[in-house]
Amino acid sequence: MAASLAEIADQTTAWPGLGRRSAGAIRLILAPDQRRFLDLTRGRAPSWGAGVAVPGAHTILMRADVGDLERTLRHELAHLVLHDAVRVRLPRWFDEGYAAWAAGEWDRMAALGLNVTVARGRLPGLGELDADLRGTSAAAGPAYALAMSAVVRLAERNPTRTLDPLMDRLRAGEDFAVALRETTGLNPGQFEADWQGTVRRRFGFITWMVAGGFWAF
Repeated sequence: MAASLAEIADQTTAWPGLGRRSAGAIRLILAPDQRRFLDLTRGRAPSWGAGVAVPGAHTILMRADVGDLERTLRHELAHLVLHDAVRVRLPRWFDEGYAAWAAGEWDRMAALGLNVTVARGRLPGLGELDADLRGTSAAAGPAYALAMSAVVRLAERNPTRTLDPLMDRLRAGEDFAVALRETTGLNPGQFEADWQGTVRRRFGFITWMVAGGFWAF
């Protein structure tokens, strides 16, 4: 299993806004179960986690007993590739949202259509997402989807409909808030309001009903 995943990790692939890149030399550790996973992370990873990346050490630790291992690997590789390319400080919601997009976790977005809290328009701010992403499993599920939707919105706000302009500025060392303003035309507060409005329109009550929320209720 480790050898198979290592072959995947060794490939040069395309990453949103960053082009084709390799993660370079990495250490990949597979933990057989949750207990060993938590031992190795010394309790710093959430108990529900399937993987964790340590960019500074170019290390990825994954549980071998849960989830789609190839997708989990892609998610964690995205963290390493992003932090290799961008050295400025990034908000956690952007870091995790980017990794979810890069890993093709579109089922997370689909799940928002059945989320009652989102359907009622009760959305956290982007700063609150940072805490939810490391909270309970119940809070983290929607938080990952919302973080991913925020990164997608960053691309939509740019005339190119891509992350390329934003990534170019971040790679050049520009502060995240400045790069966001220059590529979307909005300051962080305005972007948060724009993103929340977009989520409410896309995943509001009508969408919840159509997606099957009425029958689930």
